[in-house]
Amino acid sequence: MTEHVHDLASSDVRIDNTGWKSGVRVLGIAESFEQSDKSSTVAGVVMRGDIRIDGYGFCRPTIGGLDATDRLASMYESLQRQDIRAWMLGGSVISWFNVVDLQELHERTGTPVACVSYRHSEGIEKYVKEYFPDDWKKRIDVLDRTGERVQIRLSTGYQVYLSVAGMTVNRGRRLIDLFTLDGAIPEPIRAARILAASIRHSGSF
Repeated sequence: MTEHVHDLASSDVRIDNTGWKSGVRVLGIAESFEQSDKSSTVAGVVMRGDIRIDGYGFCRPTIGGLDATDRLASMYESLQRQDIRAWMLGGSVISWFNVVDLQELHERTGTPVACVSYRHSEGIEKYVKEYFPDDWKKRIDVLDRTGERVQIRLSTGYQVYLSVAGMTVNRGRRLIDLFTLDGAIPEPIRAARILAASIRHSGSF
């Protein structure tokens, strides 16, 4: 699998110029785990465009498993929220190569997906084949369905990689910009990281 990365600046509006309402709600996703764990603690934080937290949920994908998409979709359904307008994921390769199928997640929940990552991942196929000789192809197939990641430059000046499903890249970039106050990490993902780590360390979920 060869990764293709393009660059999109915050001022680039060639793809589309559709914005988001200031009160839009997103579901930010992040996790906490160690490889010795049987499952990862994934937190979902519902956050409004004014950066107020408006709900949360949890799920536990299997470390090294193939159930990340199912677990996330089930968590979404359990929230019973009709006002979430987008997913905001802090990476699609979670729980030690338990890959989230962004397109399936969008189709199953009817909610667009913006997935943010921070490192170039060229060569991931090598590690997937090494660690998962029995089912590596399933994982690579999911990664291939994700499509090309786009390197975007946020209004904060930082660069991140963005993958989308159910929305254009530029619309996804505008959403990330709306929720990023400083640095490169959008607030819904930052809050989900803190919550996931806290829950995992306390053992309360």
